[in-house]
Amino acid sequence: MKASYLETISLVERLHRQCLEVVKSELDRMGVRDLNNVQALILFNIGDEELTVGELTQRGYYLGSNVSYNVKKMVENGYLIQERSLHDRRSFHVRASETGLKICQALGQLFDQHAENGLQSAQLSDEVLRSANEALSRLQQFWSVPGQYSSRISPAA
Repeated sequence: MKASYLETISLVERLHRQCLEVVKSELDRMGVRDLNNVQALILFNIGDEELTVGELTQRGYYLGSNVSYNVKKMVENGYLIQERSLHDRRSFHVRASETGLKICQALGQLFDQHAENGLQSAQLSDEVLRSANEALSRLQQFWSVPGQYSSRISPAA
């Protein structure tokens, strides 16, 4: 069981990095140089919604990066529009600009192509993906309670 668990952790990490490389390749193909792959995925996850920076963080759209820095850069480069909240002057809302929406659409088309063509050639059926998603969701729930299953063994002095 431990070997399978460690393999899953390693595979999730590698898949995440490879997904970022796929996004980077698409950005390169499009000639986009002022947006990195993490920022592009944040943008894709925002889509046509308007969110606060806190909501981006809660939803996990930051993908392990500094969300405030990435939002700042995307605003500076014209991919996001940032406005102060009317109800809470301490928070800001962000939404994709027209340029940002074009990136969202391009990534959406890329993922559509993967779902329609590529996954079939890799023998990944909807059923297989649903099963993988279910297992990964359970792992996410397991990890979502920090310390719940931590070891009772104290570190060496």
